[in-house]
Amino acid sequence: MAHAVKELFPEVKLAIGPSIADGFYYDFDCDTSITQDDLPRIEKKMKEIIKSKKLFERRELSKAEAIKLFEGRGETYKVELISELENDTVTVYWEGDFVDLCRGPHLEKTNNVKAFKLLSVAGAYWRGNEKNKMLQRIYGTAFPTKDELKKHLDFLEEVKKRDHRRLGKELDLFSLKEEKGSAHELRQPIPPPIRREIENFWLDEHHKAGYQILYTPHMAKLDLWKKTGHLDFYKENMYSPMEVEGQDYEIKPMNCPFHVSIFKSHLRSYRDLPLRYAELGTVYRYERSGVLHGLLRVRGFTQDDAHIFCSEDQINDEVLRVLDFTLFILQTFGFENYDIYLSTRPEKFVGTDDGWTKATDALDKALKVKGLTYEEDPGEGVFYGPKIDIKVRDSLGRQWQCSTIQVDFNIPERLDINYRGADSREHRPIMIHRALMGSLERFFGVLIEHYAGAFPLWLAPVQISILPIAERHAEYCRNLKDTLLKEGIRVEIDEDNEKIGYKIRRATVSKTPYMCIIGDKEISGNTVNIRKRDGENTGEMTIDGLLSFLQNEISNRR
Repeated sequence: MAHAVKELFPEVKLAIGPSIADGFYYDFDCDTSITQDDLPRIEKKMKEIIKSKKLFERRELSKAEAIKLFEGRGETYKVELISELENDTVTVYWEGDFVDLCRGPHLEKTNNVKAFKLLSVAGAYWRGNEKNKMLQRIYGTAFPTKDELKKHLDFLEEVKKRDHRRLGKELDLFSLKEEKGSAHELRQPIPPPIRREIENFWLDEHHKAGYQILYTPHMAKLDLWKKTGHLDFYKENMYSPMEVEGQDYEIKPMNCPFHVSIFKSHLRSYRDLPLRYAELGTVYRYERSGVLHGLLRVRGFTQDDAHIFCSEDQINDEVLRVLDFTLFILQTFGFENYDIYLSTRPEKFVGTDDGWTKATDALDKALKVKGLTYEEDPGEGVFYGPKIDIKVRDSLGRQWQCSTIQVDFNIPERLDINYRGADSREHRPIMIHRALMGSLERFFGVLIEHYAGAFPLWLAPVQISILPIAERHAEYCRNLKDTLLKEGIRVEIDEDNEKIGYKIRRATVSKTPYMCIIGDKEISGNTVNIRKRDGENTGEMTIDGLLSFLQNEISNRR
């Protein structure tokens, strides 16, 4: 692809071109704007290069030779990359008269490439730094066979259909105003009925699990974030402090320091432990405009956060409880498949080797006791402790990061919290951080794509749509609506002066789970005629039968 772009746009400078999951991209510095309309032309040139059957030739050069080579070609980005390499030699690959810096290996010759497709064009800052020049990035994919490529392209089409931004607009679930790559919510990003269902379910289950529900402030003095270590290790994701009456304050990127403060507000005994705090707390993270993405990456979001304070000998039991709780929550929302990772100590961290070893061993032991398959993710723990990450797989098999469980020996030490043990001496508690869904906004975006907007009945914004066949049936429908509303069913009536076929299509497009079609026959028999959104007719039933039918499906959360 780089060769083809270079031939079509001779002034272009080559930046980087790595392989990524399911494809590749290449960044170019080009005065001419490369657009989506240019991709077929680039593909055509690529096919000409493939047909030329040129060999890929590997050469090993000294750094000085490589710099001289690319300086002579005006490839300033390559020169910068080579200059920063620590090794004395570098490898380059020649293909005809085209040369590129590459680690390799490569195919033997160009005609080994059998099936490819260029997908899109985007902007990207050089080396991901917004202070650097904006480059032009072309994404593509390649497969050994045309059949495999077609299968992947069909998959990408299905992904487009399920895009939560597209469905959010089509189904009137939320709206976003995007300016210069940033997203600003115009109204609630989660429809109130769905948010209420999610939050009520979350609250009920946390009460059952012995958690105390907290509500904490949105900002605190900057000193608090210094003490926890967030200012040292997390500063780039925090907003600038603001001055209030001569004191520096920071809006919260995390809830944990507040939960620690509440723990510290009373004398605690070993009899109080484990102490479980939970909060649906809104936090604020500074995200660059280029990475914001609908509901999946936002700057302010509600985190289903919890912190468990326990003694060292209670860690294993508490981690097991959290694992069970996490999988129960995920499965209730329809996620049966997931991948689990144990993330270990990062390069920059706080605490002692002993504390990190104990924390990591506790997480490792819990996963093994539950018989869960997992992979180690070296160096990906947070600065204060190791973690278990659970990534759900949606109905298309895509991974989404949602749940996390973290064991922390360090923040209790930094904030100096204690409890009185059975020996009447002061002891340091261990802190377990955990989120089950993560960000509610992001989780909702994932749910939209998982279900393609066709939510199960308990989550659907409108659970049943009443469709009168003619105007004379409207009063019966209104009475039915009142009956359903009193029983907590989310219902609407389509009273527009349209044919019933049009009303059915409209309810089907809106993905309403059930339609209640009312005509003369239903009124005379005091019944209802039910149709599912997939077109299946369940037939007539009494109003009491309808209520029982709906309430049973809602309560089971199927």
